[in-house]
Amino acid sequence: MPTDHISQVYADLPLTLSEAGSGTGRRPVLVLHGGGGPATVAGIAQHLAPTAHTLVPVHPGWDGTPRPEWLTGVDDLALAYLHLLQDRGLEDVLVVGSSLGGWIAAEMAVRDGGRRISGLVLVDAVGVRVEGEPIADYFALEPRAAFELSWHEPDRYYVDPASLPADQLAVRQGNMATMRVLAGEPYMHDPKLLRRLGRVRVPALLIWGESDRIVTPGYGAGYAGAFADGRLEVVPKAGHLPQIEQPEVTFGLIDEHLRWTGGGGGVG
Repeated sequence: MPTDHISQVYADLPLTLSEAGSGTGRRPVLVLHGGGGPATVAGIAQHLAPTAHTLVPVHPGWDGTPRPEWLTGVDDLALAYLHLLQDRGLEDVLVVGSSLGGWIAAEMAVRDGGRRISGLVLVDAVGVRVEGEPIADYFALEPRAAFELSWHEPDRYYVDPASLPADQLAVRQGNMATMRVLAGEPYMHDPKLLRRLGRVRVPALLIWGESDRIVTPGYGAGYAGAFADGRLEVVPKAGHLPQIEQPEVTFGLIDEHLRWTGGGGGVG
């Protein structure tokens, strides 16, 4: 990903942050990765960098980065990233989050007392409990089964963990261990979040892969319906990561949302 610099910045905790396109007048976009790590949102950041001020943190505990002992929940990350926006003096921010990153974005929005966020894009996000649409137990799945539920074309993307070099396997295991700490209990959701989303007034676009069986489009519809101003766009021939399987469609939806959101909103 092209960056102006990669540095350690400090809000409430040390963050590894990639940043690009910080020219005058460019709207800030905070891009938050999911359990698969920063590589899962690298394409989004690359796409946005020429026209937006993109900030892409690595969540502490992912890709070998340190996780402080007190960092035990998604709410901790949400507050830390809000403080990052505050410390940087950033306003009119579009927050784009994939999977776990979408959950973090939603938690940020309900806590955004400074009204720094003016739009949300949640891509196949977890984080809420939708009646009749359970989240698949990713921790209990064998690797092949996880790919079957996550991808429209699992054979195209499946990598046998046994074939990975030891260092790459260790990174994956570390990422999963951190996700268990942050999202293992209650599993992949905040029981209070769904009812709080109605207070979020900023436009929320939820992009969903039609073939996602980790969190189904039905789950996405329930999530979108909880926002005061939420809409769902389903991407055909894509699973849990439509930004990878169908990048042109996904990026087009993000671009459209970036153009017509901004300047106002917040939690009412």
